[in-house]
Amino acid sequence: MHQIIEQGWSRNVLRLMIKSNTHERQGAVVTNFEKRLTDPQSDLAYQTLKDPYIFDFLTLSEPFQERELETELVKHLEKFLLELGRGFAFVGRQYHIEVGDKDFYIDLLFYHLNLRCFVVIELKKGVFKPEYAGKMNFYCSVVDDRLKHENDQPTIGLILCQEKDRVLAEYALRDIQKPIGVSEYELTRALPDNLKSSLPTVEEIEAELSREVEK
Repeated sequence: MHQIIEQGWSRNVLRLMIKSNTHERQGAVVTNFEKRLTDPQSDLAYQTLKDPYIFDFLTLSEPFQERELETELVKHLEKFLLELGRGFAFVGRQYHIEVGDKDFYIDLLFYHLNLRCFVVIELKKGVFKPEYAGKMNFYCSVVDDRLKHENDQPTIGLILCQEKDRVLAEYALRDIQKPIGVSEYELTRALPDNLKSSLPTVEEIEAELSREVEK
C-alpha cells in the first residue's frame, strides 16, 4: 500500500509488480551504501535498488552482446524505467566522458529525482568480476567532478550482471570509496519448482520431435 501511494501505480502496474515479486526484490542488492552514504540517504538508496531486475519485456536470446542488451533497454525505455522504479530520469546512453587524452563511455546514465543524485549503470554479460567495481568507482568519481551540482548527493553506481557471488561482490566493494551496488538481471523469470518437474526437458522435446519427423 505504501508503494502504491509513493509510486502512483495503476491497477495494471500493481498486478505486474505483484507478479514479479517486487516486494521481495527491493532492498536485496549488495552495496557499500552503509559506509559510503550518510543517513537517511543510505537507507533510501538501498531500498530504491532491486535484486534481481527482471527484463522479461525484451526478446533477446543467448548468445547476445552487452551492447545489444543496452540497445534493447533503451528501445523499451518506458518499461525499463518502470522496472527501475519511480524517480529515475534518463540522461544518456554511451555517455561520453573525456579524462586526459582518453575517451570513456558510460553505458547508461540516469538522474534520480528523489535521491537527488546521478546513477551510473553498467551492463555486464555473464558473472560479476571484482574489477568491475574499480571501473565503476572511476566513473562515479568523474561524474561527481564533472556533472554533480554542489547541492546534489554523491553519485551512485549500479553494476548489473547475469550472475554474482554475493560474498565476492561484498569483498569487491568493501574498500571502494564510491557508493556502488551489484545486482543481477534476468531476461525471463525462473519457473517455480513445483512447475519445473511437470514440464518436459529440452532433451525430451527433441526426442519427441525426432519421432514425429520419422513418422
